[in-house]
Amino acid sequence: MKLVKTLLAASLGALIAASAASAVQAKQITIGFSQIGAESEWRTANTNDVKAAAKAHNINLKFSDAQQKQENQIKAIRTFIAQKVDLIGFVPIVATGWDNVLREAKRAKIPVLVMDRDLTVSDPSLYVAKIGTDSVTEGKKAFEWLDDYVTKNNIKPRNGGDKLNIVILEGTVGASATTGRAKGFNTALKNSPNKDRYKILASQTGDFTRQKGQEVMESFLKSYRNDIDILFAMNDDMALGAIQSIEAAGLKPSKDIIIVSVDGVKGIFQAMKDGKSNVTVECNPLQGDLFFTTAEKILKGESVPKSVFVEEGVYPAEKAAEVLPTRKY
Repeated sequence: MKLVKTLLAASLGALIAASAASAVQAKQITIGFSQIGAESEWRTANTNDVKAAAKAHNINLKFSDAQQKQENQIKAIRTFIAQKVDLIGFVPIVATGWDNVLREAKRAKIPVLVMDRDLTVSDPSLYVAKIGTDSVTEGKKAFEWLDDYVTKNNIKPRNGGDKLNIVILEGTVGASATTGRAKGFNTALKNSPNKDRYKILASQTGDFTRQKGQEVMESFLKSYRNDIDILFAMNDDMALGAIQSIEAAGLKPSKDIIIVSVDGVKGIFQAMKDGKSNVTVECNPLQGDLFFTTAEKILKGESVPKSVFVEEGVYPAEKAAEVLPTRKY
């Protein structure tokens, strides 16, 4: 009898230990995530993908929409710290101004994973890694496609001059996507053997929104209606807004004015299919799975690269009809 009791006690102890280990193993990861807002089709797709991927990875996601304000993001991050989440993720609306709040996260021993946009901090250890896109390469691809297109089609200035005039719709001031795409585009232009063929006539922020893109393009057309040959829009939504202004001015988008943009959303593929835009350089918003896979590695103590980029392509108008049905965003 004594032996039976001993065996039962041992079995019960082993069962309790196994249950405790299983409970620890099954503990759901909680991640706080601050999104910048919903300024474009691209951003909406990015948000939807993050939420879907969180469910697929069985992550308890605490999601916060900053509504285009950095102060809201900082407040959200501090809330996540107070809630003692396992990891914090965010898309930095601008590159600077994060040191203090990220130091608070580091003191709380909560790792930080950045998505989509870059940030500038005094201490790189304030965040573990960045998941997302290469905005400098996107800008470079945009100009290289343009230069090749102009050369192959022997495009001449509409005003009869010796320069092809470019207007630029910039993104949000201070955003890494804006500075990166500008750097890539301008560097590629400067290094082109055809650099003397081009002139940047005007450049102004459209804040990555369709409405501002339409408004700024309207202003460009009032000042330079017959001189604009090329529009470089740093995202598709601004390009779609600009197309409305170009048509309202009695001009033909993609023909009178070559339109080059970045993102690769369904709306610009439809515009290309309709003959109203020339090319989009992909900026892939489907980053959720890579984000949570990387987060899980970090929480297991595994090392990850400082920058992890998603794959991106270049889609000219002649591919639009074929590719449009396959777009997920």
